Amino acid sequence: MRGPDVPAKALDARALAALAANPGCARRAILDGAGVDKARLASALGAPSAFGQSQFALTRGNAFEAKVKADGGAELLRLAHARLDPGAAPPEGAAVPDLTAHGPEGRTARTALALREAAQAGGWTLLDHPMLALDVAGSLTFLEPDAVVVHPDGSWSVVEIKSFPMLDGSADPAKVGAAARQAAVYVLALEEVAARLNPVPVVRHRILLVCPKDFSNLPAASAVDIRKQRAVTARQLARLTRIEEIAGSLPEGTCFAPDRSAEELTASVEAVPATYAPECLSACELAFHCRERSREEGAVTRLGRPLRAELGGLTTVADVLAAAHGETGDPTDPTVTALRRAAALRAEALRAVDGTAVRTETLRAAAEGEVAESTHPAAGTSAEVGVCR
Repeated sequence: MRGPDVPAKALDARALAALAANPGCARRAILDGAGVDKARLASALGAPSAFGQSQFALTRGNAFEAKVKADGGAELLRLAHARLDPGAAPPEGAAVPDLTAHGPEGRTARTALALREAAQAGGWTLLDHPMLALDVAGSLTFLEPDAVVVHPDGSWSVVEIKSFPMLDGSADPAKVGAAARQAAVYVLALEEVAARLNPVPVVRHRILLVCPKDFSNLPAASAVDIRKQRAVTARQLARLTRIEEIAGSLPEGTCFAPDRSAEELTASVEAVPATYAPECLSACELAFHCRERSREEGAVTRLGRPLRAELGGLTTVADVLAAAHGETGDPTDPTVTALRRAAALRAEALRAVDGTAVRTETLRAAAEGEVAESTHPAAGTSAEVGVCR
């Protein structure tokens, strides 16, 4: 589907978290499952997106991560001990196993072996950029967290290293939430590895979030409970339609190769149903294209999922307006009743505004007439006019 000579674009945890947040979007599911570069596809469709990190942010993030992991991860392990497991022995002489191997499958197997050995060793172990695998809608996805810490009791913790600052011990809630959703994907993948071991190690649901302290380059850390994000992500991933089912419903010859014409690519993309929401603008490269199509169709999803949920069977803006004006809809339907009540209140407010505007215009005209009259030569001096006013 992505083209015979086009390499697959790896699916990372950030993309998986975005996919789990919109499980009804078959378009994103098939494109991510096929390894299509959505940024190139969006440019070929004439709707390029500015979604993604800047090169400056990537460079700054890499430099900060290298600082945190310097000296065998001594500072990182110190923060993990202080924030996640203060009752354990200090992480002195922690192990940092070599995880290099050939290909993602080899690295995944090497990571699983290192995790098993670390759980049995009974000390602190730091796994730097381990490779995990997670089955998503019938497609195997390889994930690479920043780090995984193995505690002396054999439990595992995910470490997320971000470049946004932690000011006075707290960070931007939106960015922390995004990091928590991303870490939830890693936790699910770790749980699959743990389930194959005997005894089964505990995968902790409190992750270590490491960020720069205030406006410096010094690391600060906080323990983030991701049980809610993990439960939501697991439920949403389970709801995803399998890739085979989506591919089987597509027309023969559907292809998203970047060398195809814009007309062919548009036809291929439109053959896959999409579920657009405003949240897609910060999570998907095809968001601008899907938003334009959603506007053309008049879909209410472009106004947000909460509003879409409240409107029930009314799926287009035209249907909503017709129901509000009494042209269509069941009068006994609570949604229709609420819409008509809202339309009546809006009309009443507009009439009140129009009446106020008329009165204001009348007063303004009268004031202008008074000024004109008072400035007439027979009206007296300017001092007298001021007193009259």
